[in-house]
Amino acid sequence: MRNIEVCVSPELIHLYDTKGKNVVIVDIFRATSTMMAALANGVESITPIMDLETCRGFASKGYVIAGERNGLAAEGFELGNSPLAYLNQAYAGKKIAMTTTNGTLAIEKTKAEANQVLIGAFVNLKATAKYLIGQPQDILILCAGWKGKFNLEDSLYAGALVSSLHPHFQTECDSAIALKSLYESNSHRLQIFLGQASHAKRLQNHNIESDIDFCLTLDIYQIVGLLCGEVLKGIDPNAQ
Repeated sequence: MRNIEVCVSPELIHLYDTKGKNVVIVDIFRATSTMMAALANGVESITPIMDLETCRGFASKGYVIAGERNGLAAEGFELGNSPLAYLNQAYAGKKIAMTTTNGTLAIEKTKAEANQVLIGAFVNLKATAKYLIGQPQDILILCAGWKGKFNLEDSLYAGALVSSLHPHFQTECDSAIALKSLYESNSHRLQIFLGQASHAKRLQNHNIESDIDFCLTLDIYQIVGLLCGEVLKGIDPNAQ
């Protein structure tokens, strides 16, 4: 039986074995939700980058650069970290270079040894679960958290994915068991429950409640986000 685990922060990733596993990176508010919106709206690829200066350098290579730190768009970048910026095919056909406070760091920490790195978001939860059920590898869900700390929204998504993968995957991981139960107890009031989250309040202070609403919308996209080499691509799981 295949196994599933949840790591609640990149600061704890050294306690987990990522080698040969399918790793799902989760940064609900907002990096992974934004990545899925971009890919679903025709972006050619997304190159995740850890630091601002390296990302800024991609502008001269024909990329649209997207940068965010502490919930705000980074100075000198065309885009910040809002999923709404990519809707209606606004950047269709473009290559995006993206750096964020938490999400791109989580990708960097796992891509070397993972079998595959996927992007997890509520907006394509069912598609991601369907894809993973069709793969033979064990799964590790890595929550990007907030500057190394546990956060509620990423952990709730982890619980949702564990729940969606039951009974195809087993777990002896306490965090997976706990978060599955937490999600199932609150799935009927997801937006109300996550409205308490510290990062939701942080974003509300920046007057971007519409971003939060988008990030908590279930299953509007039918593709999965997959790291192919150094770039993220949108893959149709039905074509696999």
